[in-house]
Amino acid sequence: MRLVTFTANKKEYVGVVLAATGKGGMERIIDLNAAGRWMSKKDGKGNRLESVNDMIGLLESGRGGLAAAKRAIGAIGRELKATKVVPVGLRRIVFDYNRVRLSAPVPKPRKFICVGLNYRDHALEGGHEIPKVPTLFNKFATSVIGPADKIILPKVVKKPDYEGEFAFIIGKKGRNIPKSKALEHVAGYTIVNDVSARDFQKRTSQWMAGKAFDGFGVMGPELVTADEIKNPHNLSITTTVSGKVMQSSNTKQLIFNVQALIADISQICTLEPGDIVATGTPSGVGIYANPQRLLKEGDVVRIEIEGLGALENTCTSEKPTRKSTK
Repeated sequence: MRLVTFTANKKEYVGVVLAATGKGGMERIIDLNAAGRWMSKKDGKGNRLESVNDMIGLLESGRGGLAAAKRAIGAIGRELKATKVVPVGLRRIVFDYNRVRLSAPVPKPRKFICVGLNYRDHALEGGHEIPKVPTLFNKFATSVIGPADKIILPKVVKKPDYEGEFAFIIGKKGRNIPKSKALEHVAGYTIVNDVSARDFQKRTSQWMAGKAFDGFGVMGPELVTADEIKNPHNLSITTTVSGKVMQSSNTKQLIFNVQALIADISQICTLEPGDIVATGTPSGVGIYANPQRLLKEGDVVRIEIEGLGALENTCTSEKPTRKSTK
């Protein structure tokens, strides 16, 4: 399934994408909470989706919640099959994909964990040794923006950079998870742009200051459930900046794969549904380009990962704050 968080009619919803069918068909999004109420009324019994109000809630509902989401796709898909127009009874449940505003799949994650130097070629291009253990740092919930948002380049940042990354999202709580069980804890996958302030990042040996600016954790467009991705370690990843390819690699180049990262991180903290882990970026970042290619006003950063779609955002300079008239 392709799960999304979206805004319509000034309200945020958690939804699932209903694929286009037939010639000239369009993709639609089902509001899962409303679908749960509709199915409950139709079936005469309760539905797990009735209590789901956001993506973390959906993931916390476990296999039962995801199974209910699949049933909603089937039931509503059958209702729509005979007509291109959404029936009156479903108009508060079904939305046209291109008429809603997508947010990050998990707009307010409890934890946003990032991995540095996790592609051999990226480590080498920066003159670093190949790490023997994962290099971890974090972003905050205030870092998160979605595919409909602009990347705001702060005035204090002189060297803003892009990093296209493959990320996984935790679906099952766990601590001290063995590699053999790690993939059971993955709900799905998404794309992250780990926007980085290189000047702040290099001020000290700790990277967080350059990574955790507001709006520097770009995420989306969707959470593609794990069952849709047969092998997370063989996906092409490409980053373009204003039309020029800057990064081109494959997740098979990861030094520490998903299982290794989950086993390592879960020794440190309990992983919970909705936690994001961005697995690192391949070579081709702007700071090491010759000449350097740092982000500027008007740049469009597009990251494509096989099976996960594309995450595209425009950069804009931070606007001056209004002075108080008092």
